[in-house]
Formats: sequence, structure tokens, C-alpha cells
Amino acid sequence: MLPLQFRNDGKESMSETARTIADFFGEDVFNDQAMQQRLPRKAYAALKRTIEEGKELDLETADVIAHEMKEWALERGATHYTHWFQPLTGTTAEKHDSFITAPLSSGRVLLSLSGKELVRGEPDASSFPSGGLRATFEARGYTLWDCTSPAFVRHDEGGATLCIPTAFCSYTGEALDQKTPLLRSMEALNVQALRLLRLFGNTTSKRVFPSVGAEQEYFIIDRQKYLQRQDLVFTGRTLFGAMPPKGQELDDHYFGTLRPRIAAYMKDVNTELWKLGVPAKTQHNEVAPAQHELAAIYEKANVAADHNQVIMQTLKRVATRHGLRCLLHEKPFAGLSGSGKHNNWSLTTDDGINLLDPGRTPHDNIQFLLILVCILRAVDRHAELLRESAADVGNETRLGGNEAPPQIISVFLGEQLGDVLTQLVSTGSATSSKTAGLLYTGVTAMGNVNRDDTDRNRTSPFAFTGNKFEFRMVGSRDSIGGANTVLNTITAESFRDACDRLEKVPEGKFTEAVHDLIKEYAAAHFRIVFNGNAYSPEWTEEAKRRGLPNLVSMVDAIPHLTSEKSEKLFRDFHVFSHIELVSRAEVKYELYTNTMHIEAKTMLAMAEGQFVPAMIRAARGLGDSIASVEACGLRATVQRELLERLQGYIEAAFAAKKELKDIVTRTEGLSDGQEKARAYRENVVPAMERLRAPVDAAELIIDPREWPVPTYADLLFEV
Repeated sequence: MLPLQFRNDGKESMSETARTIADFFGEDVFNDQAMQQRLPRKAYAALKRTIEEGKELDLETADVIAHEMKEWALERGATHYTHWFQPLTGTTAEKHDSFITAPLSSGRVLLSLSGKELVRGEPDASSFPSGGLRATFEARGYTLWDCTSPAFVRHDEGGATLCIPTAFCSYTGEALDQKTPLLRSMEALNVQALRLLRLFGNTTSKRVFPSVGAEQEYFIIDRQKYLQRQDLVFTGRTLFGAMPPKGQELDDHYFGTLRPRIAAYMKDVNTELWKLGVPAKTQHNEVAPAQHELAAIYEKANVAADHNQVIMQTLKRVATRHGLRCLLHEKPFAGLSGSGKHNNWSLTTDDGINLLDPGRTPHDNIQFLLILVCILRAVDRHAELLRESAADVGNETRLGGNEAPPQIISVFLGEQLGDVLTQLVSTGSATSSKTAGLLYTGVTAMGNVNRDDTDRNRTSPFAFTGNKFEFRMVGSRDSIGGANTVLNTITAESFRDACDRLEKVPEGKFTEAVHDLIKEYAAAHFRIVFNGNAYSPEWTEEAKRRGLPNLVSMVDAIPHLTSEKSEKLFRDFHVFSHIELVSRAEVKYELYTNTMHIEAKTMLAMAEGQFVPAMIRAARGLGDSIASVEACGLRATVQRELLERLQGYIEAAFAAKKELKDIVTRTEGLSDGQEKARAYRENVVPAMERLRAPVDAAELIIDPREWPVPTYADLLFEV
């Protein structure tokens, strides 16, 4: 299809906008429609069986699929293909191979993609973090085609590339990526959920899968200003910076009209995403100045995880074309709301049943109630593990700051379901479901409308929102694969335990046994339910009284990845082996220490090379001003006061810089990964804060024109 054409004035004409989203959505995706059109009927049927039933794909069929995929990609201008995977770096990785196979005697070349090349690649990729899973002399790694997530052609400055979503495993089969455990957890959840559905007489649903919709928050700033700040370039966040007179106090940026430059950027982002089959739905300004959000419609968890990576890459790539920079760090600006990634999670059957839909009278819906209390049990039993799944270096500065959920895991159910559970716990049975009734607007022309059965609680880490749970703790840069792997696995465990008991119930006793189990789980795990303000200090005390864990830091959370309880959970469902868990913990400790080391070094470099010299120059200027004023026989009281304050900031900054340098040097000498990470958390981070304080204070009394880097006002309000 032809791209949109433009008039000489750069505006689209009416006739040229006839190509709607529906016309080009997914045009660069080798999706089901493309496969039906291009694949022989037998090959298409075999691939569908592999996707839907997990049947093994024979090499002959793979050859046919690979050939047609290659031909389709060539028609879209692709010259290379890549196995697109997600290593333990939090980003994606790819090695490009051209379709050239061998030169002919005529001087021409053959272009091909074999089934073997499609199904399995060997990128080596030995330098990715593995936590000791791979030694230097054991470098072989494999990328394995995830045929349940469609291939796509990406167009960028390097041309067109066929991207084949894959998993990444070691030579001996250990997972080296985010996708393999996610796919394993989806299989585990499917098996146990089907067991549960069969108990309730459902014999038609063949698969159950987690549906996920991720809301992506991000900041957009001017690229030239970004390049003038070493902290943003090297760490993704500002390590120094005083708040301007106006921040987000007025909430006027939230849902405000998009500025022209941002609107043009978002338009291009959406167009690229839609062509790649990403169902981008919602866009708006977020609370903080220069902050925005993009949300996608629900998809199967592994596809949603892939698409979220595509979203992050597209946000960054398109920003560069517009002279902008996309910041995905969880807390790029101190004093302003940070960015998260709300992970909306539900359970759906292949025939379209949402298992988290409570219906009109949830107190009568015993299948839903059993699923609900199983999830409550899962979250309560594994709260530490769920918290760990959202543990990220940048997230430490966001969680618990009255802008994001606290570190304490709790579940919001809302008034209706909360009342049903209260009935179960207090009386042993639920006999009614509250209804919200009408919303009376007081405006005749608007009429009165039905309210939803429950309000929302934006302070809750894990909130039920109608027919899904919203896990609000995930960091904006993080892959959603880790959080969903945990959600799937802990839910599978609760489903398994419930089915193990109910499958032994004598005939005719099933309904009574289900009611008893619902009451038991509700009573045992009601402590995890909290419908109040999770930002309040009173909740912290109440959570402590209830015995709920409060893991403040990523360093506090990582050990729960390798606890005996977690190891048994993952081992039972073949999601992680012992060595895979140990390696991931090691990777996370190393990630924390390396990130904080880079931040500390960047702070030292900026303080020594930029801020302290700027402060000294400003002090010299004040000294000259004092001399000039007093030479005229006048008093320089104000100048002397400013000079005294500035001199104090210079001395404090110099002392803090020296202290930070000494602490970093001592910490770097530690060899144990956990000990080193904890030392960075407990010693280096406070020292960094002590260096920042006098520099930020000095910024407020120095002429902005003499400040060596763009200020918050420059970065946030001039886009």
C-alpha cells in the first residue's frame, strides 16, 4: 500500500486520509492473515497446531514457512533477518544476517531462509549477563523461535529487517532471557487452570492464557538539552537539579492538551506501532511536566511482553527523529512523579471467557470466587516474590513516594467484592452483592448513568479493576516478563492445590466442598486485602501488625528470589531451576552495583568538572562585585551574605565529593555480590545525596546563564 501523500503546505488532504488505521494495521507483521494467504494449507494447519496445542513442527514444514516468510519480508524491503530476543539486560538484542546464501557463477546471489535458520539460531552472545551460567569457554547459546509471537519487519534508519521473536537458552538448556520463563509459566498456568475449569463442567475451553495490557509512562525532553547533561546521557536520570518555582502542583499538565511538538511525535509513534501490529490505544499527558503515557490493548502475555519492548524502542527511535529524547527511567527528575508501567493481568480462555469477570452477582458465582481467593492466597503466600519481580534500581526512588504504590504488597478489591469476602469471613457464607446504583449528575441533559460496582484505588499495588488485576509496581524501563512470570506461577500453584483437594471430593459433595474451600482461603488470606489509602503512614503500621512484608530496597528483595519457598514453587512448575534462580539473583546484585557505580562516578565527574568550578566562578564574581560596590563607598551587605552562603556550599560540595570518592573506592574492593550491593545501598547512596544537596542549593542562587548544564526549567518546560 502507498504511504500517505502530503500537499505542498505539509498538510494532509481529505482524499489522502482515506487510508484508515484498519487499512495499514499490522501490514508489517507476518500475522495469521498473512500466513493464511501465503502458506500452503497443510503448512498453515501444522503451524496452527504448534501455536495452539504445542505440537512439534517438523523441519520440512519449517522450510516451507521460512521460505514464505522470507518472500513476504523481501516484498517489504527487508535485506536481513534477526532472531530478536530479550537477554537479562532489560532490553532486547539482535544479530543481523542477510538473506544472501551463496554467490552464483553468473555473479548473482541466492536469497534464502531455511527452516533450520528460522527455528534455531546460534548468536553466541556470550557477553550477556548470565550470573555464572556460562563460562567464557562455554559460550554457545541458542535462540529458539517463539512461533506464538508473530514475526515482523522493522523499518528504521538501517533499512528493513525481519525480526523473529525468540527465546534465548544456554547450550545445556538454562534460560538466559526473560521470555523462556514467561512461556514456561504460561504453560504451567494453562495446565492448572484447565483442571479447575473441568471441575466446574467446562469441557469446551482448550487453553487458558494470561491476558496482559501494559500502560507505559515516559518523559520527553529536547535532545540537544539532553546531550548537555552527562547524568542523563550516562544514567538516564538527573543526579543533580533544583526544582523550579513551578512543578506539578497545579496538575495542569495532567490530561492537558498536547503541545504541537509532542502531538506530532505521538502521531508518528502510533503509526509505526500500528503497522507493527501493536494495539496502541490510549495516549495522554501524565502528572509531571513533560511526562506522558501510552497504553495498549490486552494480548497474550508473551505477545504483550514483546510488544511492550517494541513500544519502548519505538518511543526512543521516533523521539530522535523529532529532535527529542525519550526518558524511560523510573525517576528522571527528583521532586516530580516518576514513571511506572501498570501491568493489567487477567485470565482468558481460547473461546473468549474472562475468568476474572465476576458477573452481576459475584456472591453466587462460585467459580469466580474460587479463582479470586486462589489469587489472594497466591499473592499473600508469595508477596516477597511479587515485590522482587518489580525490584529495579530506578524503581527504588519511585515506590513508596506518594506517587506510586508502597513497597508493601496488598490487594484492593473494592466495595462490592470486599463486602462479599467480609461476609464469607465473618458469617461463613455470602448472600448478597452490593450494587453501586445510579450516578446522579444533577444535569437534566446528561441524565443519570449506572456507576461501576467499585471505585478505583490508585494507591494499591495490586488492585482489582472490574475484570482484571492491575499490578502497579512494575518500573517503566523493566520488562513485564518478570512480573507476569511470577503472577502466572504463583496462581498456578494455588489452582493446583485447590484442584488436588477438590478432585478427591466424593460425587455429590462438590458444591459444598468448593464453598468450604472458598471460606477457608478467604479467612486465611484476608490480611492481604486493603481498600484504604496505601500512601498513609497508618497503613505501614497496620501492615506490620498484619505481618505483611515491607521490603524497602531492591537489595532487600533479591534474596527472596532464591528462598526455599521460591525455589520449590518454580521447581514444581519447571519455570526455574535452582541454578537459574541463583544466576538471576547474581545478575541482579551485579546490575545494582554497576548501576550505582556508574551513577557515583558520573556525580564525581560532574561535580569536579562542572559544578564546583561554576560555583567558584560565581563566588569570584561576587567578590569582584563586593570590591566594586565598596570602592564607591557603599555597603555590599547582600553580596556578602550571598558570598558567604555560596562559600558554604562550595566547601560542603568539596567535602561530600571527597567522601563519596573514598566510599566508592572502599566499596569496589568487596567481592561478595550481595555484600557489595548492600554496601552501595547503605553507604554510597547516602553519600551521593550528601553531594547533591549543596550543589542543588547553589544552583538556586547562581545566574542560570552561568550554570553549566540545562536546569529543570529548561528540560521540563521548553519542549
